[in-house]
Amino acid sequence: MEPPNLYPVKLYVYDLSKGLARRLSPIMLGKQLEGIWHTSIVVHKDEFFFGSGGISSCPPGGTLLGPPDTVVDVGSTEVTEEIFLEYLSSLGESLFRGEAYNLFEHNCNTFSNEVAQFLTGRKIPSYITDLPSEVLSTPFDRCSAE
Repeated sequence: MEPPNLYPVKLYVYDLSKGLARRLSPIMLGKQLEGIWHTSIVVHKDEFFFGSGGISSCPPGGTLLGPPDTVVDVGSTEVTEEIFLEYLSSLGESLFRGEAYNLFEHNCNTFSNEVAQFLTGRKIPSYITDLPSEVLSTPFDRCSAE
């Protein structure tokens, strides 16, 4: 029996603030943030991401954001491209429709985490997935709620 093909899975991490979060968050939020993270999953020679338009793809590094600030090796998968695209199609019709996007609760990082777990059984780094709750726990959030 032939061993299964393994396909690399990468997490592309972009700092949407381009370094401003690191400098301004202590002043604005009273807490140090290293960045405002956008993530995507790169597998089968494409970059997949989620936003208010739903699930999208492009060649790696081909988004408006340009090349990623960091690339994290999530692992490898045996999931073929055909099965993966079927999975994405079902996600796009259910959990990750464009109208389901929410900046703090259901965003690109939620998508990347879900897809990483499907492909490799591993989650994306918690410093990314914990960012919304960190921001919402600051005095800034309490002021904006009033």
